[in-house]
Amino acid sequence: MKNVVVTGASRGIGRAIAIELGKRGYRVLVNYNKSREKAEGIRKIIGEAVPMKADVSKYEEVGKMIGDFCEKYGKIYALILNAGIYIRKNVEEMSLEDWKNTIDINLSGAFYPVKAALPCMEEGGRIVFISSQLAFKGSKSSVAYGASKAGVLGLMRSLAIQLAPKIRVNSISPGTIDTDIIKNYTPEQREKRAREIPLGRIGRPEDVAGAVAFLLSKEADYITGANIDVNGGLYIH
Repeated sequence: MKNVVVTGASRGIGRAIAIELGKRGYRVLVNYNKSREKAEGIRKIIGEAVPMKADVSKYEEVGKMIGDFCEKYGKIYALILNAGIYIRKNVEEMSLEDWKNTIDINLSGAFYPVKAALPCMEEGGRIVFISSQLAFKGSKSSVAYGASKAGVLGLMRSLAIQLAPKIRVNSISPGTIDTDIIKNYTPEQREKRAREIPLGRIGRPEDVAGAVAFLLSKEADYITGANIDVNGGLYIH
């Protein structure tokens, strides 16, 4: 059984990824920071779920989590770097603490698990970063989020070069997905956004999970350094 690590896996996109990979026969480290009950609940859906707590912005916690998992279950096949926060403040409103928290979680929190897991990764393994369409178009509501997700793409591309040919490294950039990030949308805002999307609907977390599963499959053996847009055609570039 292949082992995979999904950060920020207790809810939203991360939860959908963990469940999809579990259903496909992977053993999944379900990383969480605060939502223990939700992480534990994934065990009821997929048998091979291993909930483990770690704040991805703290390397010591990440290193211990990865080390404990590898010691018990062996080599890691794939890392899915999904954990993130979105603080909706423009540049005038955003405090230095808001900026630092966003970069620490979204960017450093994507790098730390890679750094910790490399000695324990299988040859032929996969790394998948979850970025965002806002990495390309920028964000009117969060200068830090757009910057952090653009940084994730730069990290992905550099690692794809450095870790080839042993490990394949790619990213997925979701568009508008039905998660907590848009929980404050009014029905009118949701309808307006759906009309703007060529495929006619807001995305589901499962749409992203399917793309992750593809990148972990044999069919993606010759793909590295690539970004897949999962946005229904909202941003075409």
